[in-house]
Amino acid sequence: MIILPAIDLKDGQCVRLKKGEFATAHRVADSAAETAAAFSAAGARWIHMVDLDGARDGVRKNAGLVARIAENSSLHVELGGGMRSMADLAAADSVGVTRMVIGSAAVSDPDFVARAVEQYGERIAVGIDCLDGRVRTAGWETDSGLDGVDFARRMENIGVKYIIYTDIATDGMLSGPSFDQLERLAGAVSCSIVASGGVTTLEDVQRLRDMGLYGAIVGKAYYAGTIDLSAALEVAGPQG
Repeated sequence: MIILPAIDLKDGQCVRLKKGEFATAHRVADSAAETAAAFSAAGARWIHMVDLDGARDGVRKNAGLVARIAENSSLHVELGGGMRSMADLAAADSVGVTRMVIGSAAVSDPDFVARAVEQYGERIAVGIDCLDGRVRTAGWETDSGLDGVDFARRMENIGVKYIIYTDIATDGMLSGPSFDQLERLAGAVSCSIVASGGVTTLEDVQRLRDMGLYGAIVGKAYYAGTIDLSAALEVAGPQG
């Protein structure tokens, strides 16, 4: 299983949120570049980055920082946040981002997802962010009314190969992932699933690995020190 340590960017700073609420944003590291270097030194092959400003208002304030990490680190960059157009995807591609994550726009414009998959293939992932099983959009602030699993099936039918599933209730709370929801999702689609939200301990990593998931994002637990990244990578197995 792939481990993707995470950096969330807001106004050029590395921050974490609780349950996706922007008012809870707090700085967790001095330098995104130095943090990415630490991930690489621990043995990570991937980094999951979220442009929170892009996710909320479509303004890509952190594009330069993403570019520097994509160009100068040895990590494959998975980037989400505000991917709303083919131009956004092209901009990410141009600076070396490996996988682009479409979130809210997948709900409002599934035809965009189809075009993205046609052009970029397996480099496209769809982020499905749920609260109480219902898909949230606009930086997690809007309830779309869609069931998360039903929506995942729609994305699979379009041709999406990677789904990043976040249970907002667990995100940043150090309370463990939503194993039941992840199991339900894994049983409903054949997509490669990345678990996001609540990964707190090595036991969580082992359980997600044993479920056969493709990947797990480690965020708050790394910064809070509840997970040693090197140990998590060892538990997860070969990183591909």
